[in-house]
Amino acid sequence: MIHHRDSFLTNVARQLGRSRNTNVKPERNWQFRPQDKTLTDKTPNELLAVLRDQCQLIHTELIETTGEKLAGVLESTVNLYGGGPISIWQDARFEEFGLGGLINSTWPEQKVEVNEWNAARGRKNIADAERANIGITFSDMTLAESGTVVLFSSSGKGRSVSLLPRSYIAIIPKSTIVPRMTQAAQEISRRVQAGETIPSCINFVTGPSNSADIEMNLVVGVHGPVKAAYIVVEDR
Repeated sequence: MIHHRDSFLTNVARQLGRSRNTNVKPERNWQFRPQDKTLTDKTPNELLAVLRDQCQLIHTELIETTGEKLAGVLESTVNLYGGGPISIWQDARFEEFGLGGLINSTWPEQKVEVNEWNAARGRKNIADAERANIGITFSDMTLAESGTVVLFSSSGKGRSVSLLPRSYIAIIPKSTIVPRMTQAAQEISRRVQAGETIPSCINFVTGPSNSADIEMNLVVGVHGPVKAAYIVVEDR
């Protein structure tokens, strides 16, 4: 319920020295739209290079691999970050990218605890993510300009997996890399217009958590993962 909307808008118009427009939708035809052009001339490899450079600025390790080597690279990265417990999404892409054996066989055999997000487990999922050493998700879209992974949350994809563990690993299919926020917003709008159901929670995660005080002293890991790695996998 919106209270006093008409009187508020009428007052704003009066303060601007004009009457309130209640009939005609204003046209927004900007002369310059740099957001539509920035980085859009880049090839996929050039966008990857932009992402690679940006990861250096946001304290994020970027690892490039192929589909055949992905399982080994992921296991090595997990070992480098100290092993389990591991918290992951309930995501069909783990099987599609050949990671099912690693998650369901290799890690349990090595006594590495893996907890898959399951809506039926309720808040137990959050508790598992909170005590996890590493959280692993796939990226739904990836912004080259800012080094940001876009995560679509759902009943099997809790946002806690990327926020609560000590370290975070994002698996980035190369095809998900777009120039910047503009293209991500346009793609989300396109899906909505096409009638696709979009999650109510979409997270934009840019490397490990960072915070700076008024003197611009940067502190990493204040309210989220201390370390982050992006594993870019060829999928074209």
